[in-house]
Amino acid sequence: MAGIYENMYWGSPVTNPIPVERRKSFCVLPYYHIYGEVCQMCWSIKNAATQIILPRFEIEEVMNTIEMFDDISYFAAVPTMLNAIVNHPRAKEMDLGKKFVFVGCGGAPCPQDLIDKLLDMDIFYQEGCGMSETVAQNISQPCLGKKKVGSIGIPYPSTVVRLVDPETGEDVHWEPYKVGEIVTQGPMVMAGYWNNPEETANQLKDGWLYTGDLAYRDEDWHFFIVDRSKDMIISGGFNVFPTEVDSVIFAHPKVFDAMCIGIPDEYRGESLKAFVVLKPGETCDASEILSWCRERLTAYKIPREVEFRDSVPRSPVGKALRRILREEELAKRTAK
Repeated sequence: MAGIYENMYWGSPVTNPIPVERRKSFCVLPYYHIYGEVCQMCWSIKNAATQIILPRFEIEEVMNTIEMFDDISYFAAVPTMLNAIVNHPRAKEMDLGKKFVFVGCGGAPCPQDLIDKLLDMDIFYQEGCGMSETVAQNISQPCLGKKKVGSIGIPYPSTVVRLVDPETGEDVHWEPYKVGEIVTQGPMVMAGYWNNPEETANQLKDGWLYTGDLAYRDEDWHFFIVDRSKDMIISGGFNVFPTEVDSVIFAHPKVFDAMCIGIPDEYRGESLKAFVVLKPGETCDASEILSWCRERLTAYKIPREVEFRDSVPRSPVGKALRRILREEELAKRTAK
């Protein structure tokens, strides 16, 4: 209960001054997911806010609904939702900065290009990080005080966060900018998985939850997500974090979404393949994407293949489902 209670206060320094009768929460996240359940439904109940509920994220219905309301107190979203909204043809004329009082973003890392667009539109935006095992968030940007663009913020009260080397298990958080796996302890952390002691033992060690998220901290102890440890690609002996390459491709003016995976490579062990979704009406070829990457990435991070698709697989809360793409690629190569 402590974890749920603390998450229900997310954004309260911003939304508390709003009279109760004017509080509105725009709810598009599924309530069966911990993010939607705690940060939308429970938040709305705790703050006595009117819930504006849509059954799913369908962009035209979302834009029509936003147009109907002013001063939406709180909108919990994922990057793919925000990307679709800010790039919609009607976004500028709607003056989204006046539509939303407070926008929270989670579920997946927010690309720098999208952050810049949110700030350019004067949208009060805040990122956080968590998982079902931590009752939604356990690290968040502070609503008031120092906030760093691209950072997931600082640990919640009573929450302790360490960074450990995935290979050695040694603490690395004493050194700024050193990448390690987030392990955490506190009132947010689960007691264990229901009737699954083996998996509980894999994730919980001496009371510390091993999240699988790779991150670093800066000199002010603000944390920055790098990637999931299981998604890291080793190409020619170099570690490549696919989220970094995703963000570079995402920043291309013709690209709506992007996702990279590691594919077998006889010479390098693994190489990158990029799956790219273009914005409606845009045309582009692989050479244009690769040229864009060469200007912004070191050689070993540049994808070797590019495939254009209508969409890339994501969970209902926007998490990249790279596993699906990897399985598809392995099946294609096995069939040859």
